[in-house]
Amino acid sequence: MSSEQFRDIFGSFPTAVAIITAVDERGEPRGFTCNAVCSVSVTPPLLLISVDKRSQTLPALESSQAFVVNFLSASGQEASRVFAGKGQDKFAGVRWRSSEVSGGAPILSDVALAYAECRVVRTVEAGDHLLFIAQVEDGDTLAREPLLYCKGEYSVWPQLVSTGS
Repeated sequence: MSSEQFRDIFGSFPTAVAIITAVDERGEPRGFTCNAVCSVSVTPPLLLISVDKRSQTLPALESSQAFVVNFLSASGQEASRVFAGKGQDKFAGVRWRSSEVSGGAPILSDVALAYAECRVVRTVEAGDHLLFIAQVEDGDTLAREPLLYCKGEYSVWPQLVSTGS
């Protein structure tokens, strides 16, 4: 199977958009846009992220063994684009605060609809990516509309209409 065909298959269904953040050995924030996030277990609360071995954020994840998954709201579309790039100062236009339980990893509460503060429990090599399995130590949800990504385009989950009883 070609890389293009593989991408077409997985790009054909909508996915949530997240920004994974961590802090490097110098205390500098790092982050990247990710749509490869999934829950693994409720007891204990575990999730998994998939990280390209070429990611500029990978050294921070490996050294800190902690990160925050910032699930993006509709207002996070521009942040998603910025964090998907290779720019050096991705945090310049985004307000954030440090996670107290994830080694200071940035929480992007202005553009997130939820966030999970995580500690790595296992790393698995998988092709050209590393899978980080992490325990969710804390987090929160915010009443916002989720950002979706499908076939190279952003969209917002349509507001659910109550049918009433």
